[in-house]
Amino acid sequence: MFLAKTPAGRKPGKRVVTKGIRLVKFITQHWYEPDVKPAVVLSLLSALYQKVIVKKRRDFLANKNKVYRAPVPVIVVGNITVGGTGKTPVVIALSRYLTVQGYQVGVISRGYGGKSKTWPQEVCQDADPIIVGDEPALIKQHSACPVFVGPNRQADVEALLKQYPETNVIISDDGLQHYALARDIEIAVIDSARMFGNQHLLPAGPLREPLSRLKEVDIQLYNGKDIHSASSGTFNMQLLPSSVYQLNHVENQKNLADFSSQTVHAVAGIGHPQRFFNTLESAGIQVIPHAFTDHHQYKADDLLFAPDLPLLMTEKDAVKCQKFKLDNAWVVSVSAEFTPGFYEKLEELLKFPLNQLKR
Repeated sequence: MFLAKTPAGRKPGKRVVTKGIRLVKFITQHWYEPDVKPAVVLSLLSALYQKVIVKKRRDFLANKNKVYRAPVPVIVVGNITVGGTGKTPVVIALSRYLTVQGYQVGVISRGYGGKSKTWPQEVCQDADPIIVGDEPALIKQHSACPVFVGPNRQADVEALLKQYPETNVIISDDGLQHYALARDIEIAVIDSARMFGNQHLLPAGPLREPLSRLKEVDIQLYNGKDIHSASSGTFNMQLLPSSVYQLNHVENQKNLADFSSQTVHAVAGIGHPQRFFNTLESAGIQVIPHAFTDHHQYKADDLLFAPDLPLLMTEKDAVKCQKFKLDNAWVVSVSAEFTPGFYEKLEELLKFPLNQLKR
């Protein structure tokens, strides 16, 4: 991890390696290193967590807990692990595709990190990510469909449909474990680089649900892994750089190849920062990495690095940094591309909604 020296004449910048980063590194080492065995106390807590999560799901399936069914099909895009797997680009790609196909799409999201005092909130094109969350703000910037956020998924859906009654399909950004919301299609996004780590449930490992849960979803999307078995609903996806634009002057465009052989500072406050750094390095760029915790709320001095070099960041970071005057900051936009048959499978499932709580 690169520790920036403070250049003369500038205020000291905050060191990248914070307590939060050290905690993330510690967790990553223990969750994703196969040779590291979880502590006994964590294993005991993991066993307790499994009992709780399994019973919770069983109770919803047995109609012991209230389940809300929207009057339109609901597609849930989620994962069974903690951390970033690439869900947001998938949600953006789905919303665009279905809109082109003639669907009236709406998106709901938890709005993680959003500090609004009232929920649900509609996300406008110029929404403040501090209020609504960085991922919903990014989704709205890349889609023409309405986006509503809030911790209560039923309230989000109802507010969206009240404001946009023409909506005939809803995509839920995350929420695979939010069993109170009935769904017609479940898509699980999996990070093929890290997979399922040590395969232990929280807190001993990264799993939110047992691995057996994957057998129940409609589509498994492996981000980066070359797996394709359309008959079983398993597909591959790639997050490919689509453009690079200047943070404060979006009209200034470059290709990622324009930075090849250059040394740059790279900022990533996402679930798996190394994926972004690897993308840059694969383009021949010499990367000085600066990893922040997921959903990090940036301050201007977080981005003061030495030496003075181009600064590349993800779009999720960019939505929170547009207020800063950074002359040499560039945003790498990525798009999700899927193996053949993915969209056909999606439409096949949409034509035959189950109209009941799945699983």
